[in-house]
Amino acid sequence: MTLYIMAGIVIFSIYILMLLPGRIPKDVDDQLWMSYYAHRGLHNKDKSIPENSMTAFKKAVHAGYGIEMDLNLTADGKIIVFHDDNLFRLCGVDKLITDCTLDELEKYNLENTEEKIPLFEDVLRLVNGQVPLIVELKSTKNIEELCSKTAEMLDAYKGLYCVESFHPLIVRWFYKNRPDVVRGQLSVGRKSLKDIDVKLWQWLLIISFGTNFVTRPHFMAFYHGDAHRKLGLSLFHLLTGRLVGWTVQDTDDIEYCKKKFDVIIFEYFEP
Repeated sequence: MTLYIMAGIVIFSIYILMLLPGRIPKDVDDQLWMSYYAHRGLHNKDKSIPENSMTAFKKAVHAGYGIEMDLNLTADGKIIVFHDDNLFRLCGVDKLITDCTLDELEKYNLENTEEKIPLFEDVLRLVNGQVPLIVELKSTKNIEELCSKTAEMLDAYKGLYCVESFHPLIVRWFYKNRPDVVRGQLSVGRKSLKDIDVKLWQWLLIISFGTNFVTRPHFMAFYHGDAHRKLGLSLFHLLTGRLVGWTVQDTDDIEYCKKKFDVIIFEYFEP
């Protein structure tokens, strides 16, 4: 029996070491952990203000909310703010972002509006440090280029920000190359995996915290609906890691989310 107990202690200790979050840099302003971030800006369910649009970002700034946004890379190496790999859902054109140059993308509007796909540098200029940012880097085919160009732009930015990604290699890039930038690992539970463009092997690693020992994220950004009874999340939090819950709507259990998460990324309402 003693041998089994010792083996259990060893396995649990290894698990704890694997879970360990990175140490948050001392000079990080607590405002980064403000309660509410607008998911892709303050956009509307009726799509009159599209997600990840300049108007959605302006509204969030004026309302005083933090902003979560998504970065993608064009064929000519420009960083744009756009969530999907394909233009079809938002622009009605069946083309991959990575196959389009910026000039091509400027021909298309977001939804049925006059809004265009914004450049990341233009969004940074608009926000100008007025509210903090959560910057998600998408799993593009050229991770190194996206990471290095994003980091260079953020190096020159004076406002508060952190980065996150579903792809562990992106989180690791910032761990190795920008260790003082707050970084987060995005994840989701099994029941919602079908709605996320993540490979199964990749999900198995991040849901088990199996990549933490090489990425040392400062926070886990988890889909709030899958967060109940997740031992790993609770232990990560006890080990001083922060928890971010996405994407909370007014029909969800907001009180539970406020207790569970340090930060809430919300959508389609103003908390």
